[in-house]
Amino acid sequence: MRKTTFRLAVMASIMSLPVMAQNPQKGDYGYLYCHMSDGGEYTAYALSRDGYHYEDVLGGKPIMDPTEHARIEGGQRDAFICRTYDAKAYIMVTTDMCVAKSKIWDNYGIDLLRSDDLIHWESKTFDFREGTKIFSDPESPSVYRDWSTINRVWAPQIFWNPAYVWPNGEKGGYFVYYSMWNRAEEPYDRMYYSYADKTFTQLTQPRLLFDWGYATIDADINLLTDGKYHMLIKKEGGKPGIYTATSDRLEIGWGEPVEDDYVSFEGKKKCEGSSAFQLIGDSTWRVAYIQYSDRPKHYRICKADENLRNFHDPVDIEGVTGPQHGSFMRLTKKEYKRLRKLTTE
Repeated sequence: MRKTTFRLAVMASIMSLPVMAQNPQKGDYGYLYCHMSDGGEYTAYALSRDGYHYEDVLGGKPIMDPTEHARIEGGQRDAFICRTYDAKAYIMVTTDMCVAKSKIWDNYGIDLLRSDDLIHWESKTFDFREGTKIFSDPESPSVYRDWSTINRVWAPQIFWNPAYVWPNGEKGGYFVYYSMWNRAEEPYDRMYYSYADKTFTQLTQPRLLFDWGYATIDADINLLTDGKYHMLIKKEGGKPGIYTATSDRLEIGWGEPVEDDYVSFEGKKKCEGSSAFQLIGDSTWRVAYIQYSDRPKHYRICKADENLRNFHDPVDIEGVTGPQHGSFMRLTKKEYKRLRKLTTE
């Protein structure tokens, strides 16, 4: 009787815990580095067995035609990839931007993509200049008076949130977060978020995530074993660099960044585009980023502890042609072999 009571108490305790957001993890064979190519504004793949030494897929050429999927400017930057909520397919989000074409560092939207095999992709483009009509909740309060003056929608990423509730009562949505700047209505880039539905074709109106009083871009969020969400982010105000911040919830509570623990070993060299991942079987973290002030540029991977703190031991990624802002995903043997076959065909 006591054992039954104890089991029921444990089950009740577990059921009372908040449902935490997290991207599904799967695979113990290798890693996919999905990234913008520094040789062109398109999405490329590279494969690795150890997380440090990689081999280009298709020789570093585009994994898809950017002009087909980036319908605003024809360029894909800052690719972020992860599994769908049920781990049966894959989704990706990119910055729709082509500096080579526009000659300016402004852009106007993002691209949401979905695939069943990591090779063939379907997509939907959101041009934010068109205003609230592109979103699934056009009647909701808007963060801007005039969307036609949007200047930037940068570096979107994805985090599955099973606790999100849609107006029709359906639960679960993809928390899509990005920096945005409407120069006519705000003084600098700020972090915003929307929710995408399970089909990854609908997007809610942006909501402000936080404002620290200066420009922030390139956020990367992970859930750690302490039950908190940890964000890596590039500060462009105060003392610039890649910093960390934490929150108990995705949408609110992002306190000021930790000022005494950041990517500081690169001296005055400028870094951005951080992406954290864990090696298979390892509870510590690896943090990748682009050291863009170098000529040539260096794409680095450093170590961090279990709490995404104490950054140390940076090394260059190896074997990738034109590494740039991107993301990492663990692969099964079947997935790895499927992509490896593209290189040998």
